[in-house]
Amino acid sequence: MTAQRKLPIYRRIKEYIVEKIDRGEWQVGARIPSEAEFEDRFATSRMTVNRAVRELTVEGKLTRRQGLGTFVAAHKPRSTFLEISSIAEDIKKGGGKYSCKVHLLSEEKASPRLAVEMKLKPYSPVYHSIVIHYDSSIAIQLADRFVNPSVAPDYLKQDFESIPPSEYLLRIAPEYSAEHVVEAMIPDAWVRELLDISESEPCLALSRKTWVKGDVATISKLIYPGSRYSLGGRFTTSEIP
Repeated sequence: MTAQRKLPIYRRIKEYIVEKIDRGEWQVGARIPSEAEFEDRFATSRMTVNRAVRELTVEGKLTRRQGLGTFVAAHKPRSTFLEISSIAEDIKKGGGKYSCKVHLLSEEKASPRLAVEMKLKPYSPVYHSIVIHYDSSIAIQLADRFVNPSVAPDYLKQDFESIPPSEYLLRIAPEYSAEHVVEAMIPDAWVRELLDISESEPCLALSRKTWVKGDVATISKLIYPGSRYSLGGRFTTSEIP
């Protein structure tokens, strides 16, 4: 019996899928065979196939789209949360293909709660954008952002499918301070729909507040499907005398 035959069947299925991806037979974004097809090919149960596919999804090799099937995932990019960077650049550095879609771009009245957070008068104008960012047509971030008009008066005039909001804001205000909080979450239905994820997909949510010259500039919530993106950081302590 070969070494591969000694492996549990779910491991053999995983190795088969990974080999197809690594050889380039299944490209990024390609739909892989259904679980029923794997069930027939390996003469095993649906539960065993599901375990293999589920583990590869958690490992970032595959991504599931509700009602459509399972697809080869793009390289899982990583962003640092210790500083603000352009998600487009993060994706390109990882060898991915960046694109985005503007779901919302409008002027709204700041709710009393938001006004307190942004140090504005209640119901005063505030800019609101919701942008979905993609790597090879796979959604990896939903950016829900409120912007202080006094800091970025031309925000609503921008073509954010050409320049991501974070990149634009960094250009007009390169000096800033920021506060970040990261938490795990199961997102609301409207977020799941825009990110094209199942109701069981855990996400990372990065809440960010920025200040420019003492004024609150933005309040954002950046939501990442856990299987498609990672956050990391690195710092160096100063020398101890």
